[in-house]
Amino acid sequence: MLPVTLLTGLDEGLRGAVAGKLLAAAGPTGVLVEYDASGLSAGSVVRIARTSTGVIDREVITMEHPCVSCAMRGSLVQLLSSIGSVDRYQVAIVNVPAAGDTQAIATQLGAADDLRIDAVVTTVDAATVVADLTGDELIRDRAIPTAVEDGRAIAEVVVRQLEAADAAVLNGDEPTQLIQAINPRLLIRTTPADLLGVRLHTPGSAVEPGSIAAAAAGEVPTLVWQSNRPFHPERLYDALEDLVAGSARGRGTIWIATQHRNRLSWDSFGTNISIGILGPWLADLPADRWPAVGQQHQARSALEWHPEYGDRASYLSLTGPGLDPRELTARLDGCVLRADEAVHPLTDPFAPYLEGSTAA
Repeated sequence: MLPVTLLTGLDEGLRGAVAGKLLAAAGPTGVLVEYDASGLSAGSVVRIARTSTGVIDREVITMEHPCVSCAMRGSLVQLLSSIGSVDRYQVAIVNVPAAGDTQAIATQLGAADDLRIDAVVTTVDAATVVADLTGDELIRDRAIPTAVEDGRAIAEVVVRQLEAADAAVLNGDEPTQLIQAINPRLLIRTTPADLLGVRLHTPGSAVEPGSIAAAAAGEVPTLVWQSNRPFHPERLYDALEDLVAGSARGRGTIWIATQHRNRLSWDSFGTNISIGILGPWLADLPADRWPAVGQQHQARSALEWHPEYGDRASYLSLTGPGLDPRELTARLDGCVLRADEAVHPLTDPFAPYLEGSTAA
């Protein structure tokens, strides 16, 4: 079984430098797989596999739909399996381009019988990470090869990389508290020297859609908020910009009064917010369908089941260097439907965005 280390990160230069150090640490038994995505817009990606002594494989991957993750998923398992079948190769490092879906790639590789994910390592530029995590810049605004329809924010790309990772390599130590707040289980290093050959990855450790983060100890403010009353749709919609001001990451489950049958997810990355339909509430499902809902939600519902509303409730966690928990709590509380307010006359500004949304 070939041990594989996945390497991610927004900055190509920093990620490439760490990849080179990992390959050097692996010695003659290591193979580094890299992707040149500069020709992605024209429908091709060049995949190169090399050792410390030279290139052992080079392939031009052509695609009808130019997507970095698609280019990788199509042939990476086959390549790594063939590398593992050669006795002199004992470890592989895969340098994932910035736009790649690390979690999806790790899941696919982990399902192969002859491959083992030892670690997912992300690289972090200490000088830019705070601005990246709290800003509103989109991935297409930078010279990062990606699909033309990729509308993700830079903040989402970096957060996803941090949350999928087992370890982070920083070229400085200033933003350590913020990174740890986003993913408390991260092993943080300033050098990758001791990360190769260490089994850090646990398959299936990805965060469930709609789950919330525990409040992390440290200097970065994190608010965990809940309510067993639904949100007033118009007040919530009007307050969205204020609710994410100063935050880097937010996630959870929300209940909106005009979406009574839809359990909704909240995902925010910097100032960018995504709200989608997770599916029905447990209260609307027969018991034999409950296992299809996330385990964390089932466990919380068992402890906090409301005699009238069942599992309907809102749970949010938000963290960020500029977050004021007291002020944010007041803003969230102010968005909740009051006991004397009726639902039927309310306008739902979220409805056009939720039409056609599928359950996670």
